[in-house]
Amino acid sequence: MKSNVYVEYQGIQKEQKDFVTTAKEIWVKQLGNKIKDIETLDLYVKPEEHMVYYVFNDNVKGNFSF
Repeated sequence: MKSNVYVEYQGIQKEQKDFVTTAKEIWVKQLGNKIKDIETLDLYVKPEEHMVYYVFNDNVKGNFSF
């Protein structure tokens, strides 16, 4: 089964994969890790703040705007 998740808020539409891609880029480029070291990734989208909060491997936390 193929599925997609979209977040729509105040005329903005973002796909789940966009958030995952951005989080992975942060993991590699800003935090200096390797993709293979990701065990878990939790994303919390707060459209009213235009923010996504992430938690990698249950302990690396941060956020980014969209």
